[in-house]
Amino acid sequence: MAKKSSVKVRLVPEKKVDSSFYYYVKKPTKGEKAKVKLKLKKYNPETRKHEYFIEKKLPPHSK
Repeated sequence: MAKKSSVKVRLVPEKKVDSSFYYYVKKPTKGEKAKVKLKLKKYNPETRKHEYFIEKKLPPHSK
């Protein structure tokens, strides 16, 4: 079976990290972009503005 070429990461607002709103995006596992932390400008419905979202670790899986 082939290795995964991307991994799922969570983007949270840069100014309010403990916000209840976040995005999930795919990030490559190989190459230069894999080493760089994502920072994207996306819409935040809580503040009704476009803001920068930064990459954070996924929460631990609860069983």
